[in-house]
Amino acid sequence: MSGDLKSKPLSGILVVDFTHVLSGPFCTMMLADQGARVIKIEKAGTGDDSRAFGPFYEDNSSVYFEFVNRGKESITLNLKDADDLSLVKKMISRADVVVENFRPGTMERLGLAPDDLLKQYPSLIVCSISGFGQTGPMKLEPAYDTVVQALSGLMSVTGFPDGKPTRVGTSISDLTAGLFAYAAVTTALVGRQRTGKGTTIDVAMLDGTFTLLEHGLMDALAEHIDPTRIGNAHPSIAPFDAFQCADRMLAICCGNDQLFGKMCDALGLTAAKTDSRYTTNDKRMQNQESLKESIEAVLKTQPAKVWSAKLQESGIPAGLVQTVTEAEQMQQIIERDMIVTIGKRQFPGNPIKFGGFDSSCADTPPPALGSDNDKIRNYFKQ
Repeated sequence: MSGDLKSKPLSGILVVDFTHVLSGPFCTMMLADQGARVIKIEKAGTGDDSRAFGPFYEDNSSVYFEFVNRGKESITLNLKDADDLSLVKKMISRADVVVENFRPGTMERLGLAPDDLLKQYPSLIVCSISGFGQTGPMKLEPAYDTVVQALSGLMSVTGFPDGKPTRVGTSISDLTAGLFAYAAVTTALVGRQRTGKGTTIDVAMLDGTFTLLEHGLMDALAEHIDPTRIGNAHPSIAPFDAFQCADRMLAICCGNDQLFGKMCDALGLTAAKTDSRYTTNDKRMQNQESLKESIEAVLKTQPAKVWSAKLQESGIPAGLVQTVTEAEQMQQIIERDMIVTIGKRQFPGNPIKFGGFDSSCADTPPPALGSDNDKIRNYFKQ
């Protein structure tokens, strides 16, 4: 069944969106993708800060802004103006969800404290996203993605042993907070359906990033040691790394002894297959350096594509270390609708594929600043 014959899972849900820049807009974009009506509240004149972030399209609109704001409506308001604040309160009274990512205390100063809103509207879901959360000694400190990556320990375990701590190559702390917020909102909607009760939600960038450390936390919490940078290798499994071929690098992951044996057969590493240093994963972990040298000695004799095909034919997980441009051209990415065209522009697609619901993205372009002012004002006069 084609997507347009299916309903969206969040159809009929109204979201009042106070978010800006990345973490919050990423959350509310996903809500819009799943069918929610998302009304984005912006400052008159400038709007969301990210409207001024590059890169820019030829019409000077921001690629940054547009990538996380499709499917939304925009209204410009001055929240310090009594009439505009009254309109906002009317919007909230009819909303299912409110999402904001101001610094803690801002909503209270506007007279929109999440706890007060919940008391007034017991079925409302109010999601607050911030750098450090609504509680704790750091709650009022400013936060950007790189600061959180640094504080969380993520940068300390990213990179190579002889290199410096390194930022992950995307705004992972912002995006993680957006994902957790999306999960929390949709979970709360299910809870409300069961109980009739709304809730406040408190999502912090630091909390989310810290949780994702996983292997690093295994070392820190269970072994009581500080994890170190290990480059592209895996902390617990070998061989599980990126290897140099004749022309480029190839990722190869052997998660068990059987796959290791198959890899040795595919690469002609007969001696390594029975070498006492490599017969178990524990031994391979202890002798990673010599094992990697043996593997790369073979891989360097031919291009990575040759080895990738050979390994994949043998059932071994392997893949070229590609550029983003190469990744976007993959047939798998194309056929999974991970690049979509909205208006005349391309955007990342919706990674959530439903069997019984429409999995397409929100199909309306990101809104121009205040483009829905009259429509929204008229709607909430009713």
